[in-house]
Amino acid sequence: MIDEIVKIRRTIEHDVFDYQALTDVLSGYRKPRDKLTKLLASGAVIRIRKGLYCFGEDFRKEPISREYLANLIYGPSYISLDYALSRHGLIPERVDVVTSVTTRRSRSFSTPFGMFSYRMVTNNRYTVGAVIEQSGKVSFLMATPEKALIDKVWTDKRFHGVSFSDYSSYLIEDLRIDPEALARLDISRLQSIGSRYDSAQIDNLVQFILRLRDSSYA
Repeated sequence: MIDEIVKIRRTIEHDVFDYQALTDVLSGYRKPRDKLTKLLASGAVIRIRKGLYCFGEDFRKEPISREYLANLIYGPSYISLDYALSRHGLIPERVDVVTSVTTRRSRSFSTPFGMFSYRMVTNNRYTVGAVIEQSGKVSFLMATPEKALIDKVWTDKRFHGVSFSDYSSYLIEDLRIDPEALARLDISRLQSIGSRYDSAQIDNLVQFILRLRDSSYA
């Protein structure tokens, strides 16, 4: 088995790969499905979700990036919401579930690498606010701090902001975002992204941050 997995490892370049790449390399075996079953049982290959696999820890070239996986597990998608807010240092909590937005229906996946959650936004709201980030040799799409915050406000059914005091309570007390961090957000980017949402709630969010910024620099 070790010799076989080493041979497969030489053929498949990346640590994460799809079902087609795996069946191509197993096509020389008399019973490819049986071989795949044995590879999975031994832990040499790990099934992340249907159609998506990776090599076991002993056969990887580098650690698996959960952010990279998030883009592959369900797409089109990019990381946003709580996970992005935490990664950007806007919220103090460590977030275990990798949260993303997608143009497809909302879904969650439990995998050997943890939970991955996806919330649906319409296409015109999806196509702004993502940037490419790097993790080792792989890259992935993640929301900017401004986009992650707007997505959070937009998708959080607990929040129905009307007055500016609602936003203060929600952002600063509930989410525990430092007011100075809010004031440092890129206002032009916030306005550009917010305009795609066609929402009084998001417009009020932008105005709240503008007022907070003005008071911080007064």
